[in-house]
Amino acid sequence: MYTIGYAAQTPDAPLAPYSFERRDLRPNDVAMQILYCGVCHSDLHQARDDWGISRYPIVPGHEIIGRVTAIGSAVTRHKVGDAVAVGCMVDSCQQCDQCRKGEEQLCRETNTQTYNGLDRITREPTYGGYSKHLVTREEFVLRVPDGLDLAKAAPLLCAGITTYSPLRTWNVGPGSRVAVIGLGGLGHMAVKLAAGLGAFVTVVSRSADKLADALALGADTLLVSSDATAMANAQSSFDLIIDTIPVRHDVSPYMNLLDVDATLVIVGQVGPIEELFTVPFILGRRRLAGSPIGGIAQTQEMLDFCARKNILPDCEMIRMEQINEAFERMERSDVRYRFVIDMASLEAPDTQHL
Repeated sequence: MYTIGYAAQTPDAPLAPYSFERRDLRPNDVAMQILYCGVCHSDLHQARDDWGISRYPIVPGHEIIGRVTAIGSAVTRHKVGDAVAVGCMVDSCQQCDQCRKGEEQLCRETNTQTYNGLDRITREPTYGGYSKHLVTREEFVLRVPDGLDLAKAAPLLCAGITTYSPLRTWNVGPGSRVAVIGLGGLGHMAVKLAAGLGAFVTVVSRSADKLADALALGADTLLVSSDATAMANAQSSFDLIIDTIPVRHDVSPYMNLLDVDATLVIVGQVGPIEELFTVPFILGRRRLAGSPIGGIAQTQEMLDFCARKNILPDCEMIRMEQINEAFERMERSDVRYRFVIDMASLEAPDTQHL
């Protein structure tokens, strides 16, 4: 299938139009027209090879909402016309202990990433959602529940599940005390989801400037991390802290905020953090953990939960040709809180090639 998208050809090049072929349908494949694609900070990192793992050309995008246009002969879960979604992965071994228990994101053979990965059969590169069409194995195609706004749902496929998964792993519910560090794309979803699960939610920020935003998103209060007195008074106050800061930082000041046997989970920074001071860990039996996305079943659970609770990210819609400007604004944190690309703005390919 001939299609078009936007790709980075080198770490220094802006994203630009790119034509390429999607594979022919295998028996267990679903083909879709992409309607909307969220813009994740990791798209920027991979386009610029910040992690040293990029293969060019890269077509980013792993927060995908689409509509089914064709199905393979063995597909049973989806039909033509269905509203569907694809997140950060499009395949896994399906045989290891993690895959068998629905934790495909932790596949022992590593999952296949939606972009900048390699197809498990052909070893050809995978290309993501900054494009007009997608072909994906049916087990990794999610159902979009009725009532969920297609134009706003895309960021749930990464920002949503990245924050929902630790909330579920650590059994957050009514009576839980949750703190969220950072109020960007991930942080604002962590607040909404934790509040939706019934937790008492505190946003931790360097200043009080985000109090109104935090309350509007569903938080109960804000803790100013630069206020030594407030931080001291908040010691042992939380059962779970979700750290969404996307750059290298010191987590030690936050560890004393945890209650006994509580956990701080990192979902933002991919890479080094500052040297740790172990006294809070030892004296409070506190834990520092990390968490990636969730598995396919948990991602579907999250979509269904958001539909029931009417939880959606706060989005700014852009056209495809605005992506480089969006990347620049994202670096300046000049977005509240997630960009979504309207793929109707991407010129359709010549239909005679389809």
